[in-house]
Amino acid sequence: MVSTVKKYAEDFLSLFFPDLCCACGNHLVSQEYQLCTTCLYDLPYSNFHLQADNPVARQFWGRIPVQKACAYLYFHKQGKVQNIIHHLKYKNRPLLGNLLGEMYGRELKAVDYASEIDFVIPVPLHSSRLKSRGYNQSQCIAEGLAKTLKIPLGNKYLHRFKSTATQTHKGRFERFENMIEVFRLANLEDLTDKHVLLVDDVITTGATLEACALSLLEVPGLKLSILAIAYAE
Repeated sequence: MVSTVKKYAEDFLSLFFPDLCCACGNHLVSQEYQLCTTCLYDLPYSNFHLQADNPVARQFWGRIPVQKACAYLYFHKQGKVQNIIHHLKYKNRPLLGNLLGEMYGRELKAVDYASEIDFVIPVPLHSSRLKSRGYNQSQCIAEGLAKTLKIPLGNKYLHRFKSTATQTHKGRFERFENMIEVFRLANLEDLTDKHVLLVDDVITTGATLEACALSLLEVPGLKLSILAIAYAE
């Protein structure tokens, strides 16, 4: 009886506060969560984790030594993935990040992609941005990955001590210059001779990831892999 009343209450509330798909904006139906079934089927999956020589990996050639690099989805302007990332970053949807991390984690687990990874490390936010947003979207993704892959979350190792201007209208060199000496390491002895997976939400020029990587690669014997939910072509 209680469960029936609860179901009626939820259905009544949904008339006034409907759950909408973060990709297309349509109403979610029973058993759908964050993303509708149609969008889950139609999203532009990259399958980069099945290709060692993929566009994300090539983007870092000659810049930083990377063991593996991949992204879950293609990012196109005005597309569904842009809507998803917008909801994740600006619409208070931290659980959407967890979901995306879990979804990609299942794909990676199916092909034993991350078997040698020791820590999953998110790209950190500056404390001021973290305070205003309330959460770090990259950490939300990393939490979902770590949970699914059963790998420790290493969110205490990399810190952003300098706030930077928006990267949106900057070119590749300007973006990298903007990120110089932004990140610092803590407890680096834990990372010696370890293989870490560095996680971000979207890869555009790769400048933020490169700056993070340069800090991490100061650790003796550290191996680095890179992952993002979306890749902007």
